[in-house]
Amino acid sequence: MAQELRQDLKLSQQLIITPQLQLAIRLLQLSRLELLDTIKEEIQTNPLLELEEPAPSTDLSRDKADTEEAQNLSELYDYLTGDSDASFAVWSGSEDETSHESFITRSPSLSDHLLWQLRLSRFTPEEEEIGVYLIGNIDDDGYLRVDLQEVADLFKTSVDRVEGVLKRIQRFDPVGVGARDLKECLLVQLEVLDRKDPFVERLITHHLHELDRRDLKGLARRLGVSEGEIIGALEVISLLDPKPGRIYSSEETHYIVPDVYIQKVGDEFVVFLNDDGMPKLRLSRYYRDLMKKEEVLNDEARSFLKEKFKSALWFIKSIHQRQRTLYKVASCIARFQREFLEKGIDHLKPLILKDVAEAVGVHESTVSRVTTNKYAYTPQGIFELKFFFNKGYEMGGENVSVEAVKEKIRRIIASEDPKKPYTDQAIVRILRKENIDIARRTVAKYRELMGIPPSSKRRKS
Repeated sequence: MAQELRQDLKLSQQLIITPQLQLAIRLLQLSRLELLDTIKEEIQTNPLLELEEPAPSTDLSRDKADTEEAQNLSELYDYLTGDSDASFAVWSGSEDETSHESFITRSPSLSDHLLWQLRLSRFTPEEEEIGVYLIGNIDDDGYLRVDLQEVADLFKTSVDRVEGVLKRIQRFDPVGVGARDLKECLLVQLEVLDRKDPFVERLITHHLHELDRRDLKGLARRLGVSEGEIIGALEVISLLDPKPGRIYSSEETHYIVPDVYIQKVGDEFVVFLNDDGMPKLRLSRYYRDLMKKEEVLNDEARSFLKEKFKSALWFIKSIHQRQRTLYKVASCIARFQREFLEKGIDHLKPLILKDVAEAVGVHESTVSRVTTNKYAYTPQGIFELKFFFNKGYEMGGENVSVEAVKEKIRRIIASEDPKKPYTDQAIVRILRKENIDIARRTVAKYRELMGIPPSSKRRKS
């Protein structure tokens, strides 16, 4: 069969994500702080964008703001066709150039604290080098995470010498730091804090796992002692710190700045976008005037400025779109969760992305992006917008949210007898009396998510 070459025309549809759409999607999912960084970065790279000192405004009306915004956009498009010379501003608000955080010093880390003590101690230069290495391998909880033989091989010395340095570090403040396991950590504290007791040492050395199960009667029977002696030893152990390094944790407090405020005005809950601290953007008048002077610019410079002009326009437009979408989604959530806003978590309703997407008129993925890393200040506290989305359970003909069920579980456990804590199956029975049909494994899952240990570890004598 003969082969031949020929050309055919074919029409097809293909979805292409333009750079402008990519920018809009990226801005949509940025947190407030990330958006500020992005705006500052864009101003540095695009000469057509510049900051303007915002005019004071006390108007809280969204309708008026949207009208003014539409007029500004109209003027901007007029300018593109050469009919206007108007500038365009996005934000209202002010930005503090300095803050008190700039003058706060960093708290010393666990490593800093240990190195300071090491250098004030009488170590030989070789021992000090070993000590620095050991301290560098102590985790945030205060435990050593390196094998002593490895350290000995590295410094070409004996394991005994390395262990001698380690034992001295373990007696630094906080006592017990540098231990290789919980048992060693507690025993070091017993010795240094002058609380040595043969029976307590015996329990820590051989029966720590059994103490964790809280089966005090069984343990007392196996050891041939009274339950009171076990309880007395437990009181001593409870004074020891299983994670001595955590008081020097390097984790810093992260402050949440709400993206929206939901406040009750009259009988309605009203959403206000948090524009405080946001910079006000406008197109540079200087470069716009320069673009009109054809005799000053060559073709390459004119092309560059036109490209940056389009980029600045799309950047401003994308920010507006982000803010409008955030406002619409937050307003929709406020309508759906009105009872929660008034009465609290027990009245949080089941809500899915599709419900809000249909009400707002956008895709579910847009709702997901705009609620990521965004927080709302409400009469019930500050919550991430994703908090308001959750599945539900049937209860007496009504749906209750997962968060409401979690809260019920938390309250049931809070009200239990410490000597006879509720098992997960007992919690299931209690919830079923309230017409909430839930599986035992689901109760266990929610309990773990809330950081609540099982009944065997909650039991107290």
